[in-house]
Amino acid sequence: MTILLYTLAVIGAIIALFLLLALVTKKDFRLEKQIIIDKPKAEVFNYLKLIKNQEKYSVWVMKDPNVKIVYTGTDGTVGFISSWTSDDKNVGIGAQEIIKLTEGESMDVEVRFKKPFEATNYAHTDVTALSATQTKVSNIFTGKQKFPLNVMNLFMDKLIGKDMLQNLVNMKTNLEN
Repeated sequence: MTILLYTLAVIGAIIALFLLLALVTKKDFRLEKQIIIDKPKAEVFNYLKLIKNQEKYSVWVMKDPNVKIVYTGTDGTVGFISSWTSDDKNVGIGAQEIIKLTEGESMDVEVRFKKPFEATNYAHTDVTALSATQTKVSNIFTGKQKFPLNVMNLFMDKLIGKDMLQNLVNMKTNLEN
């Protein structure tokens, strides 16, 4: 009986610690990754504004070779939607939509996840010319988590930050080769 009580006390303490941590953790998260690409700004922007190009550099799209993608609208313009369905739990079901485009400068995309969890997040991408042949690409990913799942915000960089950076590395490789 003592072992059972001790086990329940430990489990209760872990749950209490988790909830306490969730109470003091921000509900919003923001991740930013950058890379320098040895190509002119216009060429870089014209590549990244086309959501269909993500098939060639997004680690999330490439995780499932059987992912079903449906495109709606004109790629590279506001209102373009890419919807995906995958049996792979790491890919899931969702859609992304270009919601703002400042030609040659930046793009905002709303990302709506349905499975394995529901969430709406935002990706903002800026391109900045460093020279006539070098461009800095900055990708910012933001969102909110509801209590108590906001504890995940403490680990968001470890969860998706490396994939964000790999996407930029893949884009750089595609553009420079």
